[in-house]
Parts: sequence; C-alpha cells; structure tokens
Amino acid sequence: MSRYAHLAYTDSVRRVQREQGSASAAARALAQPGAEEGAADPIGAQEAAFIASRDGFYLGSVSETGWPYVQYRGGPPGFLHVLDEGTLGYADVRGNRQYISTGNVRADGRVALFLMDYARQARLKIFGRAEIRALDEHPALAERLGRVRTDGRVERLVTIRVEGLNWNCPQHITPRFTQSELVSALPTVRAHIAEVEGENERLLAAHAELTRRNAALEQRNAALDEEVRTLRARVTTGG
Repeated sequence: MSRYAHLAYTDSVRRVQREQGSASAAARALAQPGAEEGAADPIGAQEAAFIASRDGFYLGSVSETGWPYVQYRGGPPGFLHVLDEGTLGYADVRGNRQYISTGNVRADGRVALFLMDYARQARLKIFGRAEIRALDEHPALAERLGRVRTDGRVERLVTIRVEGLNWNCPQHITPRFTQSELVSALPTVRAHIAEVEGENERLLAAHAELTRRNAALEQRNAALDEEVRTLRARVTTGG
C-alpha cells in the first residue's frame, strides 16, 4: 500500500499516529519499496479476483464545497470491471436522478472505494481518480462494460484510475450473507440438519425402547417382590 499510505497519511494523520503510538508502523508503510508518491499501487491478481467477485461497493466523492458524499453502487458480481492493472470501470445506470456523485466527480475526480466481503470479513480500500465518459463517444468501452452491468438504463460510463489500495483488517466487520451466498451454503446446512434430525430420531427411538424395557423390568420386579412377600408370609405362618 505504498501509494495509499502517502495519500492517506497526511500531516494531521501523522500527528495523531504519533500521539497514539502507531507512527512506527505507519513509517514502515511509507518506506516500502516503490513508495515514492508518484507510483500508483497496481491491481494485482488477488485484488482483481476480489473486485470481480463483489456485487457492490461504496463510492466516496467530495463536492466543491468540501462536503464528502458516500453512495452505494450495486449489481451482479463483476459489474465493476478491472480494465487493466491500473483502471476500473463500470456502466452507470439511472437511479434517483440526484446526480450527486456525478456532479462531484465532474468538479473533483478524486474518489474512494470500499469493497466489502462481509461473509469472509474482508475489505479492500481504493483511492482513485474517476472520469465520466459519454456512451456515444466510447462505444468499445460501452460494449465492454455492458457485458456485465447493473440492470437499468445506462446513462454514462465511469472509469477510475487507481492511485492507491489497501487491504483492511477484518476487525469489527460484522459477518453478513447475501442471498446467493445463503443459497450456495444452504444445501450443506440442510444436509447437516437432516443428519442431526435423523440422529435425533434414532436416539428418540432408542430412548423409547429403553423406556419400554424399563417398564417391563419394573413390572417383573414388582411381580418378584410380590412372590417374595408371599413366600415370607408362608414361612412366618408355617405354611
């Protein structure tokens, strides 16, 4: 995360790191090979696979008045395309027509992306520079980004030149599961439930059999007790 650290660790952030005792770890991140400010962090195979598997991400932008804005972008896995080791792109479809993110990007292309895998408690953070592209001016790109995209009317194309990226720790990520993740996991869960239920039925049957045998033994013991009492009475009376 060489470039990411240079972008994220501002003077104000460094002061807080020193106050909180994490300055040494931050300094190591800044000193990583290739950490010069101009070198962007490349999208590696691990990052590309993770991005391709996501069905949504959070997009942060900033207005010309300095106010940050966060919007969620969702679609089928792979709708956020890795165009090359330094570029992402997606087909932007019509939403509530406020166009806050679009307007912000036109004024200032700097954006931040959070890609979450709640089920596996993983997240990838990305700094980048977004650019809005018209559909009719980039037909090849429109065709590529349209192969996997969010349902709806495509209004524009968005490309993001990645500046820095960072894998965040899993701490405090609450596990959540999408419908597709549940569907894939449910057969195994159902099989396990069926196995447990079958074992429970066997145990109940065994318990019922033991209860029946115990009742028979109690009846037999009662009969034996009665015979013993009868014999003792005879002995007592001399009969």
